[in-house]
Amino acid sequence: MSTRIDVVTLFPEMIREACRWGIPRIAQEKQLLELGLWNPRDYTDDRNRRVDDRPYGGGPGMVMQVQPVHAAIEAARGDGPVIYLSPQGRRFDQSAAKRFARLPHMVLLAGRYEGIDERLIEQDVDEEWSIGDYVLSGGEPAALVWIDAIARLLPGALGDGDSAEQDSFMDGLLDYPHYSRPEVIDGKAVPAVLLGGNHADIERWRHKQSLGRTWERRPDLLEQLQLSDEQKALLEEYIREQHTTDSDKGP
Repeated sequence: MSTRIDVVTLFPEMIREACRWGIPRIAQEKQLLELGLWNPRDYTDDRNRRVDDRPYGGGPGMVMQVQPVHAAIEAARGDGPVIYLSPQGRRFDQSAAKRFARLPHMVLLAGRYEGIDERLIEQDVDEEWSIGDYVLSGGEPAALVWIDAIARLLPGALGDGDSAEQDSFMDGLLDYPHYSRPEVIDGKAVPAVLLGGNHADIERWRHKQSLGRTWERRPDLLEQLQLSDEQKALLEEYIREQHTTDSDKGP
């Protein structure tokens, strides 16, 4: 089954060009992902192809108008949800990516200027999602994040079927550290456990590192998880090892 993502945007070339690279390109070539791009300027009644106007009540900037954006959404609309990429939306995360990767179709609405007329959001938008608490010039970068996150979850998009399952956040934890050749560089060696060939020991070490990194860098993620007794023991072991390493370094 393929997934179709339609993007309503004033800058379709920005989306098209970026999706010519990496996993989105591979997913399209394998016919796992289909992209559609819809420019509201192609649907405006204004002879100058204008799609924005000043906000009622005054204030800075311009607001995208209902008519052209609504017409573009209608042209793109299928059986899936219409999603407005907005700083006011729910936070997009790996759990959301997995949910949407199971859908056959969705429409992403990329806003510009000061935003979109609220009546259009009420009329046409099913869900609002944000990629983070910061301000962008428009919704196109958020759309590209969305497309990439979903494309790599489509079965067959990655060369190694296990790659997506081992990514950060797939089980609520950050990823473990990775190493490649040479074995020693600038005096820093690959951890011995990775060279021993014992797959059980390697798996245990990697899981411990994931727990430890999450504890160090994103403790908020750990608070959302119910760790098993084994995971708690691994995390305690990691913390003890870190304290030992720090004490060895001296003052």
